[in-house]
Amino acid sequence: MLKGHEGAQVDIIDRLPTPFGLVRSGVAPDHPETKIVVNQFSRVAANDRCQFYGNVTLGRDVSLSELRKTYDVVVLAYGAESDRSLGIPGEDMRGIHSAREFVWWYNGHPDMCNLAPDLQSTDSAVVLGQGNVALDVARILLRCTSELAATDIADYALDALRGSTIRKVYLVGRRGPVQAACTAKELREILGLKNVHVFIKEADLVTLPADEEEIRNSRIKRRVYELLSKAAIAHKGKNNNGQKELHFVFFRRPTRFLPSEDGVTVGAVQLEKTCLKDDGVAGKQVAVGTGEFEDLKCGLVLKSIGYKSLPVEGLPFDKYRGIVPNLKGRVLSSESENATVEPGLYVVGWLKRGPTGIVATNLHCAEETVAIILEDDKKGLFMGPSDSKKQGRRGLLEILEQKNIRFVPFDGWEKIDSKEKVAGELKNKPREKLTTWNELLMAAN
Repeated sequence: MLKGHEGAQVDIIDRLPTPFGLVRSGVAPDHPETKIVVNQFSRVAANDRCQFYGNVTLGRDVSLSELRKTYDVVVLAYGAESDRSLGIPGEDMRGIHSAREFVWWYNGHPDMCNLAPDLQSTDSAVVLGQGNVALDVARILLRCTSELAATDIADYALDALRGSTIRKVYLVGRRGPVQAACTAKELREILGLKNVHVFIKEADLVTLPADEEEIRNSRIKRRVYELLSKAAIAHKGKNNNGQKELHFVFFRRPTRFLPSEDGVTVGAVQLEKTCLKDDGVAGKQVAVGTGEFEDLKCGLVLKSIGYKSLPVEGLPFDKYRGIVPNLKGRVLSSESENATVEPGLYVVGWLKRGPTGIVATNLHCAEETVAIILEDDKKGLFMGPSDSKKQGRRGLLEILEQKNIRFVPFDGWEKIDSKEKVAGELKNKPREKLTTWNELLMAAN
């Protein structure tokens, strides 16, 4: 936006005192190369025409209506901070967490610093889902803690993982290896973990004609299937020799959670065997239950079945799709065919298209929305009467002052950043994250 419009002022509002969103709280600590993008974000924030307002929550501290009255353009980019539910019996038992909660926990997100997942009362964990996030949480559970110690993982999470008794991790998917939602890069990494024995049933690798067509049509699916096939052969017949275990469980769907002896903690997941409804159409195969069930014992369950965006007051929202109805980033008044464009209101990222994709995907998504904003500006859509010119930054500061909201500017984040890096140096880590709201706000001020 700053590049495309030399007169634009951009104010970034974030409910956290720290910028960078999922790069800080979502990217796995053992993926430092992905976090390099923060250098580019920091350069943007250093621009005089850009200001950061952390610790300001949309809908609580400032309303969408107030922002629309204050700014010519409001771009919603708050992503998906909730979780999809399985809707099966026992889902509220102790020991069952969403993958998002677990990721936020080990990444030091202040909302999850007290999650305290029990990693010491069981030797088995079940991860429901086989996408990249599922592989992330499985990898963190299985990776050698001496390797994690050199990352920016939260200190309390590292201590918990050091004391973990979990030796077996089961990655459960409703469909087969061809439909696994992970990428080859993530899969290759977890298959290459030290001292981890991989279990994949050869019978699960048998393909249907529609599977073979999917493999032919997608390089990603072909690479994933090849990696799984090679791993099955490489580990076949080998002794475990006390190694940790990674089990890929295909063609199973959870139907209920069963309690352990205490009656309140999960003790097993009941799985129904599935098969693919083969209608001969590649990419359209769905998992259907066979009526056969089995119980998979575990003391920890991590649900990686998808994220969910939440609406705010005054924002059109498609509850079925979990996104803001939009046309190339322009927010629409509803999801109906006769919807109208909401003037000056735009959306990007997961809130725009759903919770899929990586950093690069969101970059392309943002570029599309910015191009639309610049196009609308050229049409004169933001030119109101001279006596009703919107206040912009000055107006926001007045709102925050009137409500006594203590926001964190970018130099406040820089103080947090500096303190974390100094603490990290003492432990040979990139940083030692501050993980509570109080610590973050005290460091910023």
